[in-house]
Amino acid sequence: MKRIILSIDGMTCSACSNGLEKYLNKQNGIYNASVNLVMANATVEYDEKILTIPKIEEFVKKAGFKSLGEFKEIKIEEKSKREKGKFILFTFLAILLMYISMGHMVNLPSIPYLDAHENPINYMVALLLLTILFFIYGFDILKNGYKNLIHKTPNMDTLVGIGVITSFLYSLYNMYLVLTGNHDQIMNLYFESSSIVIYFVKLGRYIDGVSKDRTKEAIQKLVKITPNKAVIKVNGEEKEVTLDEIKKGNIVVVRPGEKIAVDGEIITGQAHFDDSFITGESKPNNKTVGDKVLAGSLNYDGYVEYKAERIGKESTVSEIVRLVIEASNTKAPISKVADKVSGIFVPLVIGIAIITFFIYWFVTKDIETSLTTFVTILVVACPCSLGLATPLAIVVSEGLCASNGILIKKSEILENAQKVNTVVFDKTGTLTYGKLKIAKVLNYSEMQEKELLQYVGSIEQKSSHPIGKAFTDYLTENKIEPLEVTEFENLPGIGIKGKVNGQEFLLGNLKILQKYQTENPYKEDENKLALDGNSIVYVVKNQEIIALIGVNDIVRKNAKEVIENLNQNNIETVMLTGDNTQTAEIIAKEIGITKVISNVVPAEKANTIKKLKEENRVVMMCGDGINDSPALSSSDIGVSVKSGTDIAMDSSDVILTQNDLNSIVKLIHISKKTLRIIKENLFWAFFYNCLMIPIAIGVLKPLGISITPMIASLAMVFSSITVILNTLRLRKVDM
Repeated sequence: MKRIILSIDGMTCSACSNGLEKYLNKQNGIYNASVNLVMANATVEYDEKILTIPKIEEFVKKAGFKSLGEFKEIKIEEKSKREKGKFILFTFLAILLMYISMGHMVNLPSIPYLDAHENPINYMVALLLLTILFFIYGFDILKNGYKNLIHKTPNMDTLVGIGVITSFLYSLYNMYLVLTGNHDQIMNLYFESSSIVIYFVKLGRYIDGVSKDRTKEAIQKLVKITPNKAVIKVNGEEKEVTLDEIKKGNIVVVRPGEKIAVDGEIITGQAHFDDSFITGESKPNNKTVGDKVLAGSLNYDGYVEYKAERIGKESTVSEIVRLVIEASNTKAPISKVADKVSGIFVPLVIGIAIITFFIYWFVTKDIETSLTTFVTILVVACPCSLGLATPLAIVVSEGLCASNGILIKKSEILENAQKVNTVVFDKTGTLTYGKLKIAKVLNYSEMQEKELLQYVGSIEQKSSHPIGKAFTDYLTENKIEPLEVTEFENLPGIGIKGKVNGQEFLLGNLKILQKYQTENPYKEDENKLALDGNSIVYVVKNQEIIALIGVNDIVRKNAKEVIENLNQNNIETVMLTGDNTQTAEIIAKEIGITKVISNVVPAEKANTIKKLKEENRVVMMCGDGINDSPALSSSDIGVSVKSGTDIAMDSSDVILTQNDLNSIVKLIHISKKTLRIIKENLFWAFFYNCLMIPIAIGVLKPLGISITPMIASLAMVFSSITVILNTLRLRKVDM
C-alpha cells in the first residue's frame, strides 16, 4: 500500500470536498481517501499494483476537479486585482439586474428603453444577457453540480444547479410566450432569481475563501522561517545558492544575523542560536562543534560552518508542517457523523422539493408558484454550513495547537483529549528536564574516583538514556578522554553493560542486581542516596557492587503548576517510572503527585496503562518517547516531550515541540473549546435547515411568512457566515 497527498484545484465548498472524497473511495484500488477543503488537498492510500498516480489524478478529473500534483507546501492564495475586479463587477451587475427587474416595485424611475411594459423585448433581452453573464461567472457551480449528480454523489452545487437551471428554463419559456403575443407573461420571468442565487453563492465562497486562508496563517509562519538562500563552500570558495540546490554533505556558512538554511551539524565555530520556534526556550543556546542546528534558527553572534544533514522534506520545519497537514486530513469521529448526514440530506431535499412541486401543481394548478417553491427549497437547504461545521473548526484548532508547540498527528485527538481523566507521566526527561548531574559517588573499589568515572563514563556515553548524558558531561567538563568500549549491550528498563580494557561492567538500576543475582551489602548507603532525591546507578563488576553513584535531576519549572491545574480539573495524575521508589516519591511529593508506580520496565509500563484503561479511564501518557514507546502506544493519547530533531522518528499521537508540560493543559483546554464550537456549529446548521425548509415549503404562508429564491440564497450565505464567525472564535482561545 502506498500513500500520497495531492494538491486539488477547483474545490469551492465543503460539498465539493465531500463529493470528491466519496467518489475516490468508490474506486477499485483505493483503500482510503480523505479530502481536506481548507488545505485544498487529498490524502490517498492505494494499491500500487492496481493504480498509479496518473490514474488517481484521472479519477480526480472525472469527479470535476484538477490535480496539481503532489502536495508540497501550504499556499495562502491572495485575491488578485483581477479576481477582486471580477467580484466588484458582478456586484454592480447584480445591482443593475435587480434595478431593471424589480425597481418598478419600489417606484424607482425606470431605465430608458428597458421598461418592461414600454419596451418588453429590450427588457427581456437585457435580463437574458445579464443572466448568461452570471451563468458564466458561476459555471464552476453548474459543472460540479452536474458531475456530482452523474456520480450519484449530489451535493450543494447539485441543489443550486437544479434550482437555477429550472428557473432559467421556465423564464425562457415565458419569454417565448411573450414574443408570440402573450404579454401577460412579462411578469413571470425569473432570470434575476437564477442570477442572484449564483451571486450569493459566489459571495459566500469569496468570504469562505478569505476565512480559510486565515486558518493557514499559523502553519505558514513555519514555512517562512527558513531563508530563501544560503552560502555553501565549494572547493574552498563561497557560493550563494537557493535552498533547493543544497545537497546532503554540503558545507553551509552562516554569519551573525543570518538564519540556518537546513538542519545540520556544526563543524567549525560556535555561536548563540535562537531555537525558540521549536524549543520554546527564549534564551539563546550556545552551540559549538558537534552540536545540531535546526533550519530557521537565528545566529546571534558567531561565524559557523555546518554540514547539511536533513534537507527539503526531511528538515524539522518540513516535518512539523507535514504532521499538521496529515492531521488535518484525518477526520474526527464527530465529523464523520456530519458527513453521513450530508450524504443523506441532499437526496432527501431533492425528493422533498419534487414532491412539494407536484403537490402545489396538483392543488393550485399554478406552475409559477410550484416552480418558485421548488427552487426556493433547493436553494435554502444547501448544506454548506453543515459541511463547514467540523472541518473548519478542526483546522483552526490544529493551527492554534501548532502555534503553541503542540503537534497533533490525528484530528480525532482534538475530540478525545477533552475526555481524558487520567494523565500518566514518566519521570526522567518528562517531569524533569533530564539534565542530570553526578551528585555523589560511593566508591567501594580499589580504583581512584576519577578512574572509576572514566570507565563508567566510557560505557554510559554509548547509552541513549538521559542518565548517560550526566556521565558524558562529566567527562567533557573534566577533559577526560573516554576509553574504548567493546561488547556494549543495552538492557531495556534495567541498564547497560560493556567491556573496558577486557573488564566487564554492569551499570543500571536495582533490577540489574536481580537479573544478575548480585548481593547488595550497601542498603544503608543506598537509602541515604535515595532520601536525598538521587537516582542510583549501581556499578557491578564480577557480580559485586563496586560503586553506588547518585545522579540528580532538575524538576521542570512549571511541573508543579501543571499538576495542580490537572488536579483542579478532576484529572488524576500518576507518576510511572523505572526509577527506585524513594527517589520517585521525593519528586512526586515536590510537585503534588500522590500516586507513584516505580521500578517498572517499559513492558510493565504498557501493562500498567492497560490496567488503568480497564478501569474505564481515558488515559493520556506523557513520556520522553525513548523507553516509553510501548506505554505511549497503549494509552488513549500518547504525548511525547522531546526536541524537534526527533519528530520524524516519534510514534506518539502528540508531540510537544517546546518541551513545555503546560502544553498538556493547553491541549485539553483547546479540545474542550473545539468540541463545544463544533457542537454549536452543527446546532446552528441543523437549526437553520429545520427552520428554513418548512418556511420554503410554505408552512407559514397562512401567517404571511414566505421567502423567494433570492432571499433563500441570502439566508444560505448568512448560515455559512454564522458558522465561519463562530469557528474563528477559536483563534481567541484564552491560553
